[in-house]
Amino acid sequence: MDVAIIGIGLHPFGRSPELSGLQQGASAVRSALKDAGLDWKQIQFAYGGSQDSGNADALVNELGLTGLQFTNIWNGCATGGSSLHAAYSAIKSGEYDVGAVVGFDKHPRGAFNPRPKDWGLNDWYGETGLMLTTQFFALKTQRYMYDHGITCDALNRVSEKAFLNGSLTPTAWRRQALSYDEIANSTMISDPLRKYMFCSPAEGGAALILCNADIAKKYTSKPLYLKAAAVRTRHYGSFEVFSPSQAMDVANAPTVTASKAAFELAGVGPEDIDVLQLQDTDSGTEIIHMAENGFCEHGEQEKLLREGATMIGGSMPINTDGGCLANGEPVGASGLRQVYEVCMQLRGEAGARQVPNNPAVAYTHVYGAPGVSGVNIISR
Repeated sequence: MDVAIIGIGLHPFGRSPELSGLQQGASAVRSALKDAGLDWKQIQFAYGGSQDSGNADALVNELGLTGLQFTNIWNGCATGGSSLHAAYSAIKSGEYDVGAVVGFDKHPRGAFNPRPKDWGLNDWYGETGLMLTTQFFALKTQRYMYDHGITCDALNRVSEKAFLNGSLTPTAWRRQALSYDEIANSTMISDPLRKYMFCSPAEGGAALILCNADIAKKYTSKPLYLKAAAVRTRHYGSFEVFSPSQAMDVANAPTVTASKAAFELAGVGPEDIDVLQLQDTDSGTEIIHMAENGFCEHGEQEKLLREGATMIGGSMPINTDGGCLANGEPVGASGLRQVYEVCMQLRGEAGARQVPNNPAVAYTHVYGAPGVSGVNIISR
């Protein structure tokens, strides 16, 4: 049984001081319902998540007390991808026909700095600074650059592209394009990553309405099809953040196994993908994920970036809305924002940031500490 996406909704990312995170999530759901031509009372189930803005199932207080099954999902930065996977599975099982997926958050300013004990680690790991996002992502990028011959030129180009794309996206937080030199000369935060190479904790909401593909045309003339959804955790020896030691033999990252599973489910390969969303909590992470998702070999990223392959008009357009770098990351909503964006692209509704030549197949990828990845493949 195939699964269709029949409605998409987004509350703009950034700062909305007049609204709670929960209200931003409700706004996204209402937009998705309107897009699908449905009422909340027609929704049979929902999955959703938030890190800092309360329980997602409290959305029923905003949307209506209809008695539906609403399950809270929390899986770090992979919350949105995990919620979508759960909804995909519920429809494929035949248990439900129509459901909603929603994510939202409202984070305070500053870097995420989780507590070691919440992740099965001892206090010393946090005392060294390795729980701080800017530091652990920088160390992972530093190691990757050393292993694969990547230079700071690639980091600068990722950020330059992100802020250019964000300037074309009405719902993005950071809507000012930055030059290569502005990025390259910005304050060093954690070597090799500079001020404009990190995303920021943010606010926002995103929602999708899914249904059994057999009935999709009943609701919309422009359904999209979720051809694959896969979530995988790490193997022993994969090089991840929140790892207090490193095995002698390095195993593949969870992104590699999630990507392979999704491609197999969808019956397509990397060469068939027309538009991509890759997790970019920092510019180094996007570079790493280009290879881990199978779109190039390790070490090839620098050449591809220099040639413009990842730009909107390039051969593998990545993060056409500016990604996390330009949108910020409200953790619960971020993965679903990716799906919203590729749906806009597949519909041909992305405006100034529209990928040319009528993209037909799209790919989204999320990664969460300490090592969980989610991948989705969507087609017209």
